[in-house]
Amino acid sequence: MLQRARPSSEQRTGPLIAALAFAGFVAAITQTVAVPLIPQWPRLLHTSALSASWVVTAALLAGAIVNPIAGRLADLYGKRLVIMVSLVLLVVGSLICATSDSVVPVVIGRAVQGGSLGIIPVGISLFRDRLPAEKRGGATALMSAMLGAGAALGLPFSAVMVAHLDWHLLFVCTAVLAVAALLCVAAVVRPHDPVEEGGRTGSFDGAGAVGLTVGLICLLLPISKGEEWGWTAPRTLGLFAASAVVLAAWSAWERRSPTPLVDVRTALRRTVLVVNGTAVLLGFATYALSLTLTQLLQLPSADQGLGESALTASLLMAPGGVVMLGMSPVAARVMARRGAKACLAAGSALMTCGWILGLASMRSLWLLTITSCVVGAGVALAYAAMPMLITAAVPAGQTGAANGLNTLTRSIGTSSCSAVVAAILAGVTGPQGGPTLGAFRVAFLCAAAAALLALCATTLLPATERIGLRAGGDPVENHVLSSHVQPSHVPPVRPQSQTYYKKSKR
Repeated sequence: MLQRARPSSEQRTGPLIAALAFAGFVAAITQTVAVPLIPQWPRLLHTSALSASWVVTAALLAGAIVNPIAGRLADLYGKRLVIMVSLVLLVVGSLICATSDSVVPVVIGRAVQGGSLGIIPVGISLFRDRLPAEKRGGATALMSAMLGAGAALGLPFSAVMVAHLDWHLLFVCTAVLAVAALLCVAAVVRPHDPVEEGGRTGSFDGAGAVGLTVGLICLLLPISKGEEWGWTAPRTLGLFAASAVVLAAWSAWERRSPTPLVDVRTALRRTVLVVNGTAVLLGFATYALSLTLTQLLQLPSADQGLGESALTASLLMAPGGVVMLGMSPVAARVMARRGAKACLAAGSALMTCGWILGLASMRSLWLLTITSCVVGAGVALAYAAMPMLITAAVPAGQTGAANGLNTLTRSIGTSSCSAVVAAILAGVTGPQGGPTLGAFRVAFLCAAAAALLALCATTLLPATERIGLRAGGDPVENHVLSSHVQPSHVPPVRPQSQTYYKKSKR
């Protein structure tokens, strides 16, 4: 029976939370720094628009694939080690991009950068090991907010840098930030703190990792490139078919493996399954914010847009990222008083309201900024709740892989959003060749529908799935537990039958 580890009494929690949150922020910000340069990449890298699009696609694919793999490696070999290796990858990838002028090395560098995104789910899992129960909610909320806030703030950061400096310096800055994060983690996160009991048993499932990687590439690549290739093109349909076959074979392998990369049985538990399904919907509704609002703000007035510059559009999106950070303590309070299920429902409801507000304010700069703030507040609440629900529903030795799988499902949602929104905006164009206001309305409706479906899905979560504090302030985790894990403050219940004692005696 696996027992949850006790946090180290000697570990100072404040610096630990700050160091890991900063590392997560740096990893998240690198995912969007290349987005404002999308129209310029063909000229900057002396290549075609189709080839240049891989600068963004490579990072998204690598980030999606690495999450469950990094999570399992963290469960086996230590979360501190995996976080530091991820930061080293971020430094290396940034330096490759900063010293390159052609498309192939930049794409390689971006893929290496994407491999660092596992920092966030692994960091959340580390909080379970090293923080007292009453501080896990706030720390998880802050770390989860970094995924959205880093991505949102990466847009204006990149736009400001590119407007005034050479684009290579953008990646120099990310390398410097990654080195600073690496030094913080090395100094603050102690290497000899206890980790969860049983977390180091078993070996790494290399065959499972290869199967998952191939299956996800076959799934995410046509989703990302379907608009360019054509949704009925042979290679698009062929890759979708290949993904179905490979992932089915991978699932069968994982069920038989003594040390699976992802415990499929655990992933099919009601709570885990519902939360991961919700993550796909919320990933869709979140990524639509970056895809639609920035384009609507920059669209020429002839196409019913607002005609703002890329820099202005990015700066108008920045308050949404700040709101995500500010909502972290609010998310912790909601989870403490009402539970993680209520926090997830509140976040989904806020996102739905934000997108409905956006439908009524498509001609106003400030109302669109408020829309991004309302959606951002919902993202902060929802993203904080999902890891807490996942962590409470799985054994201690599987928290890294389980949270990595949850982040993967969000990535599937963002990739799907990119494909759907691109198809919608390309479907109806105005006199300047850009999408019309009607196309944006349809995209907003799709995002609102995704958030509303996520809200409905939260009703399927068990009513007893609560994580919070008692009225007196004592930590309590009153969640549904499997037979494989017990909370640290509850002694394991042993059967009192005569048969049990005979077996124990033997």
